[in-house]
Amino acid sequence: MSQDSTTVPETVRKLSGRRRREIVAVLLFSGGPIFESSIPLSVFGIDRQDAGVPRYRLLVCAGEDVPLRTTGGLELTAPYGLEALSRAGTVVVPAWRSITQPPPPAALDALRRAHEEGARIVGLCTGAFVLAAAGLLDGRPATTHWMYAPTLAKRYPSVHVDPRELFVDDGDVLTSAGTAAGIDLCLHIVRTDHGADAAGALARRLVVPPRRSGGQERYLDRSLPEEIGADPLAEVVAWALEHLHEQFDVETLAARAYMSRRTFDRRFRSLTGSAPLQWLITQRVLQAQRLLETSDYSVDEVAGRCGFRSPVALRGHFRRQLGSSPAAYRAAYRARRPQGGPDGRPDRPERPDRDGRGDRFGGPEPVEPRSGEPSVVGLRRTALAAAHAAPGPLGGPAHHGHGGHPGHGMSLGHGPGNPGFGHGPGAVEPGKPESDLYSPHLPGQRERPVG
Repeated sequence: MSQDSTTVPETVRKLSGRRRREIVAVLLFSGGPIFESSIPLSVFGIDRQDAGVPRYRLLVCAGEDVPLRTTGGLELTAPYGLEALSRAGTVVVPAWRSITQPPPPAALDALRRAHEEGARIVGLCTGAFVLAAAGLLDGRPATTHWMYAPTLAKRYPSVHVDPRELFVDDGDVLTSAGTAAGIDLCLHIVRTDHGADAAGALARRLVVPPRRSGGQERYLDRSLPEEIGADPLAEVVAWALEHLHEQFDVETLAARAYMSRRTFDRRFRSLTGSAPLQWLITQRVLQAQRLLETSDYSVDEVAGRCGFRSPVALRGHFRRQLGSSPAAYRAAYRARRPQGGPDGRPDRPERPDRDGRGDRFGGPEPVEPRSGEPSVVGLRRTALAAAHAAPGPLGGPAHHGHGGHPGHGMSLGHGPGNPGFGHGPGAVEPGKPESDLYSPHLPGQRERPVG
């Protein structure tokens, strides 16, 4: 979790004799984004001893025997290959070119060997997928960009993915969220190695905060991931997100994409890792979660505004995904936020930095709910602890799907097999504003399939 390490965690292995702690190897692959790739090069590869920053020795290594072309078509030449990883005390994988492609086996073997010999392994953004493919995240907490967290959790169910963190330090394996969070993690490494003064001096040179509070929660939205942004399905998905209050089924989406149902299902799965029906059910549950947090609508009204056919359907899907009834969830959520802000909205407490590793979810202790009702922290943890059915990313929380039956021909609006959806009002009633103050949290990763 985002934290400062003042002691050596038990998970850190003794470094083998041929490795040096001051040597940092950066593993580059063709197709990697240039921004993420440049972060460890700038942090660990420039001599800033005049500013009070201890010097690292940087080894830039090619992770595969192909031309290293970055985003924009730039071609790089790495001075070292995989063999140089044998000398490094820290190995950084800044990003992986595509979450749908497997990393090269030789690179995975080199990472496993480095870890076995005590090296610290770091994955920035989608670099977490490379670490997971190597088996280095099994049974560990980890994070990645919030858009890709559901796919990471679905593909590697033994990884405890927390999409809310900017970075996670689990001793000898560290991961970060997207882009700028890579800077946060690299500064954390400098702070761990050389203290707060060195990290602060480096942050001043980079003109960035020495340490950011909070996590990725403030950035969660319903944007589309890069993989689908240029695909013809992007327009269909965007339309679905804007019309969740209406009654439509997967056949409607397939028709808007000018595809047969079977072709649409196949294309949707290949892009997102989720069946269309599962994804759509999850979007409606997430919208319900958001309205329960930010409005005074009754549960019946929330059901209608999220496209559920009845409150009974909302309660069933909501409980399957979040482990609570909508009413209990709202009560627990409000128990945590009794104070109102200047505009009458509940205050959102700042997530403090944590010094220990005991609480992976951070924040103040929850207020005890009424008897028989779970706390909001318990609900969040239940959601984040769920696993296998999580679909691929289609924007912030709008991509973390569970539930539903992926069978062909199933309608979202009709039939006893799926009583969940129907018409709902679209206009906002006076006195009941729909607030954008809070972004919905991602549901969990180890969820039972909806049956």
